[in-house]
Amino acid sequence: MLDSQGFKRKRYADLIVEMEAKARVAYGETVNTSERSPLGILLCIFAWFLSKPWEKAEDVYFSAYINTAQGVQQDRLGPHVGITRIAEQHASGTVNFVGTAGYTIPAGFSVRTQTGIYFTTVNSVTLDGTGLGTGAIRASVAGARGNVAAGTIIEIVNPNPNVTSVTNAVAAAGGREKETDPEFRERFTLSVSGGGAGTLDSIRGALLRVPGVRAATIIENTSLLTDADGRPGKSFEAYVLGGDADAIAQSILDTKAVGIESYGGVSRTVTDLSGAPHTIKFSYAEEVAIHVRANIRTNAQFPADGNAQIRSAVIRYIGGEDSDGSVYSGLAMGNDVIYTKLISAIYKVEGVEDVSLQMAAAGGYTSDNIAISSNQVAQVIHSDIEVVSHA
Repeated sequence: MLDSQGFKRKRYADLIVEMEAKARVAYGETVNTSERSPLGILLCIFAWFLSKPWEKAEDVYFSAYINTAQGVQQDRLGPHVGITRIAEQHASGTVNFVGTAGYTIPAGFSVRTQTGIYFTTVNSVTLDGTGLGTGAIRASVAGARGNVAAGTIIEIVNPNPNVTSVTNAVAAAGGREKETDPEFRERFTLSVSGGGAGTLDSIRGALLRVPGVRAATIIENTSLLTDADGRPGKSFEAYVLGGDADAIAQSILDTKAVGIESYGGVSRTVTDLSGAPHTIKFSYAEEVAIHVRANIRTNAQFPADGNAQIRSAVIRYIGGEDSDGSVYSGLAMGNDVIYTKLISAIYKVEGVEDVSLQMAAAGGYTSDNIAISSNQVAQVIHSDIEVVSHA
């Protein structure tokens, strides 16, 4: 039923009670509706089938709200705040070839790691007079699996006498899985922080809707004089975590107030609707790498993958990249890492009895909060979280 309190579906047990009551009204109070009577069996069968449409009706009702919608229902809510789900992405990088001088390696040339992760060249590569050449590569399959370390892409898939060896001097990066429901829900919530244009919240909200941007903050100088950080009078500086520089600059131009100067260490020229160029400045946020040590006492309910769940809980609170490539926004820019809140996040994992926790940033490990400046954002990766669990 749907009323001012919201939607409440009728469960199988509710339907049985109602149908038995209706049967007594129709056939008398003495009618046998027990589960083994002919009438009772029919009522049980019909109640079960009727409960299914109620379940679907409940799903339809909750699909309209971002906190309860799932899958494609979330995708259809995204455009209302100007975002779409981030698709899975291919890792990319560069490799160095050694072979016959002057030979041109065609685009699509296949190489791989010893663990069987395949990459192909994006463009053709012509080896120089010494037989050396460098070319861009892209992972054959999308996902975080393509993020491999330097020196691991060393095998040529189809042997070629003109290409004797290959290696990657730097790591391949940028691969990620499709944005999960929790990730999308988190970004949806952040993206509605402001609407319209010309206000701090509207600029921040617009920046958070730029693909790849995980955090943003705006610092303004309302005086007529240059402030201590070098911002001119009546200007603002946008600090952004992630995202393409041109897209960020365009977003700032589209939402900032006319005549107000932007300031920052990154400068891009973008155009307005009339095609006139504008120089927009902003700064990328400073990432503060957080390291965590957790000693956990557990009980019998602690799951087999409990250590991984604890790492995920830490990453969801602070923000950063999980082992499966999922990236969580976590704390907003300028938010301190609160020691007790992190412990509380760990306690949400089933089977955790006691937690002994230490954190570190620039200095040594401590059992205290970590202060984050307004132009910084705390980030942690799964490999920097040490978890020791014992009964």
